[in-house]
Amino acid sequence: MSAAAITPEIIAQHQLTPGEYQKIVSILGREPNYTELGIFSVMWSEHCSYKSSRVHLKKLPTRGKLVVQGPGENAGIIDIGGGYVIAFKIESHNHPSFIEPFQGAATGVGGILRDIFTMGARPIAVLDSLRFGRLDDPQTGARNRRILSGVVAGIAHYGNCFGVPTVGGECIFDPCYDGNNLVNVFALGICRKEDVFYAKAAGIGNPVIYVGARTGRDGIHGASMASAEFTEEAKQKRPNVQVGDPFMEKLLLEACLEAMQTGAIVGIQDMGAAGLTCSTCEMGSRGEVGIEIELDRVPQRATGMTPYEIMLSESQERMLLVADKGREEEVFRVFRKWGLEAVEIGVVTGDGKLRVRHHGEVVAEIPNRELADEAPLYDRPHTRPLKPAGETPALPAASTAQDSLPALLKSLDLCSKRWIWEQYDYQVRTNTVAGPERADAAILRIKETGSSIAMALDGNQRYCFLDPREGAKLAVAECCRNLATVGALPVAATNCLNFGNPERPEIMAQLVEAIEGMSDACRFFDTPITGGNVSLYNETLGEGVHPTPVLGIVGLMKTAAPVTIPFKNAGRSVILLGGTGSASPAEMGGTQYANVLLGGLWGVPPALDMEREKRVQDAIREIVAEGLAESAHDLSDGGFAVALAECSFGPAEIGAQVDLDSDLAPDALCFHEGPSRIVISSANAAAVAAIALKHGVEAPVVGVTIEKEIEIRQRGERLGGWEVSALRAAFERSLESYVQSTGAE
Repeated sequence: MSAAAITPEIIAQHQLTPGEYQKIVSILGREPNYTELGIFSVMWSEHCSYKSSRVHLKKLPTRGKLVVQGPGENAGIIDIGGGYVIAFKIESHNHPSFIEPFQGAATGVGGILRDIFTMGARPIAVLDSLRFGRLDDPQTGARNRRILSGVVAGIAHYGNCFGVPTVGGECIFDPCYDGNNLVNVFALGICRKEDVFYAKAAGIGNPVIYVGARTGRDGIHGASMASAEFTEEAKQKRPNVQVGDPFMEKLLLEACLEAMQTGAIVGIQDMGAAGLTCSTCEMGSRGEVGIEIELDRVPQRATGMTPYEIMLSESQERMLLVADKGREEEVFRVFRKWGLEAVEIGVVTGDGKLRVRHHGEVVAEIPNRELADEAPLYDRPHTRPLKPAGETPALPAASTAQDSLPALLKSLDLCSKRWIWEQYDYQVRTNTVAGPERADAAILRIKETGSSIAMALDGNQRYCFLDPREGAKLAVAECCRNLATVGALPVAATNCLNFGNPERPEIMAQLVEAIEGMSDACRFFDTPITGGNVSLYNETLGEGVHPTPVLGIVGLMKTAAPVTIPFKNAGRSVILLGGTGSASPAEMGGTQYANVLLGGLWGVPPALDMEREKRVQDAIREIVAEGLAESAHDLSDGGFAVALAECSFGPAEIGAQVDLDSDLAPDALCFHEGPSRIVISSANAAAVAAIALKHGVEAPVVGVTIEKEIEIRQRGERLGGWEVSALRAAFERSLESYVQSTGAE
């Protein structure tokens, strides 16, 4: 197609504005041809350019004493000592997983794994943060059940076949996700510090080498599809979803890591979003060089592919390398050994341009920096975030805990996700110390250094809808608290920011407030953001998701027997580190109690005192380090009563008898979600109290562990009593029985 045939309709189909098109004309000094228009469209999409968020992402803290590589590369890297580093990042695959759940989720895992081993690190763990719509809605329930089953199966398939453990995560259900499920995947890998590689081309005349799977027509325009709202025609976008092959990716991993050891590789980049387009222009831009490629040399699995299709294909399991000139055969030899294609398709040039040839003819010639680092940047208007309407209802005067606790434990957000994580191999590679639902954070042994790392994922769309700034702070605090509860020191973070349409000022306000809240909290807790992902336009027919910033934070710790959630022995003191806390009626509006039992969303998130939160975290780390906690579990969704029940679901079904001293209304006392609180069982309450006192934190003994039962009292008045086995049955069987009874596809 010639430049003259590019109409306003074609420009709009490429998700470009008239102003952006005029900027393209200005950059090129002429009208673009169809291939060039496609290249600009994917590189300037939200998914690749972050054009609506970059101005605000600069507010995030990105430097720290352990940070080796911050944002701007395929993954962030921190130093863990002993000559080793870890690379980690979180990415989204939301839109593809809605259109084709199995392949969308599977290729989301594949993409984030490539981000890790592109840096030279071997992936050792995956966590996922999943959000789905209602499973029982008459109109959307069947579709949501199909998406749930497909996404879980896709994650399991790719991770299990590749051989990386999926060690934890979260799964939430909410009406706001009826039209837009969220699939966020976190991956982490390890390598020696001197073995880190970067996606930067260098050395004029050096060969550009394509390795891995052949290029097909799957995934074309996947990046721009992920940067637009869904419409009724969304299901027609199935060709935009890639198809993954985890066995091919495993071979690619081993071949890339071995090739890196030859010393012949100068730079390496995976072909993820925007495929060959992104890998070429980003490597060139970072290295301040040009790259020229010949598309006839690109291995193809479909016949008659056009330059447009080859450049925009997002076929999986492909990488682009720059090697030292004269050492190409060393690279080819490694890939032949692993049964993979490796083909020289181009050369590094000195003119700073991406030049694409097809049958010897130049079909695209564009300056790299204008495609990548100098893509459009918008400071979009923002007003005030959306807020729920309605008044704060009155809570019941008398306790409803007897019936409310079982109802909460079997609700979809709070029930066990065993049905999900039992489909994952969470012990492969034998590094998993604490896996799903065993502790507040996943723990992996780092055999190379004789230490361990802990990882946690957290986000709360209800809190962030009520107040994006405070909700984001609470997510950071909870994630750090989860790490502290197992004895780890939080050191660095990655984020995935899932929001609606940024062209709506009230949605843009949510994004700005959340980033600024996250920035404040990450600075305070000294957890710099080393990279992440922004996923916008999570909207269908004008209905967007609630703001859903998700935090993945890593912590360092010594290798030891993990402090897990369940009570271990009867007769131990039950201690509420941080005290019973407080909650106004307005602060109950975002709780699971309000969500499940009152069907509402109102008020404000729980108040967070970051100084107090830090003291609680310091105290629990010291308590764990001194071996004083037989069990520990932070209070979050569902509040004290739900946390107490979860502590009782160990093999011995040890429960507790507690009596709380508080002026709060009974239901608020049992179910408020005030932060900075951890329930501990200990054989030495006095020693725990002494450490808490040193840190200026309350640590009342609220009860004692007992066999088989839970009883909660308030100043002697019984609020509820339950058999552990009955609560456990409701908790563990709810999701599976629901999926089976509704016949999920």
